[in-house]
Amino acid sequence: MVDFSPKSLLIEALRTVYHNADWMGWNLFLAIVPFVLSVFLFRRLQFGNLASSAIELRHRSPLWWIGVATFVAFLPNAPYILTDIIHFVRWVRDGASIWTVALIYVPLFFLFLFAGFEAYVMSLMNVGHYLKQRGLRQYVFTTELTLHGLSAIGIYLGRFLRFNSWNLLTHWNDVIGSILEGLLAKDSLLTIALTFLILTVLYALLKPIHFAVSDYWKFRPKSRQDFVIPNS
Repeated sequence: MVDFSPKSLLIEALRTVYHNADWMGWNLFLAIVPFVLSVFLFRRLQFGNLASSAIELRHRSPLWWIGVATFVAFLPNAPYILTDIIHFVRWVRDGASIWTVALIYVPLFFLFLFAGFEAYVMSLMNVGHYLKQRGLRQYVFTTELTLHGLSAIGIYLGRFLRFNSWNLLTHWNDVIGSILEGLLAKDSLLTIALTFLILTVLYALLKPIHFAVSDYWKFRPKSRQDFVIPNS
């Protein structure tokens, strides 16, 4: 008889977290890095003439552009967490009970995957905010698609070729060679294209939810008096 008492489930949950905290924590940390960078790079409000926004963008400091390059290099780490679903499959195949899968593995992985992709969505929305604040709204969609594409390539390099973001500095020639080879190989190109499609669709689904929650938070009634309709 399978034991699915609260005590046994708690013990199994703690055991699962303990044995997987290293890689899950590290991957979440890497997913948060681009979000933190996006806050510092793109959310700082600066006032000025929007007509000069393009000139302002071209004359950013070298340090800012280095930060942008670092942001782009680390951005794929956020949606990369979606590929960690392979660990969930492995856990299930190890013979876990249906109660363990339903009450521990599914909630744990949902929160894990959601946190990683949420960091991705918010990072891109910060980029969009930056462009809108500088009168470059027309470039938001193109920029988002470009970042989806770069992230898809980064996920391919990380999951299948086992490159890391810092390999762009330490083994940049190998990374570039692998990208060119992948773009010429049919299977690799198909994988990148499918990843790009998944990122685009998921982002398109979550972005309006973020705007809806943001609008609700901005315009929510502050007190009970906000519900009172004044007499005419």
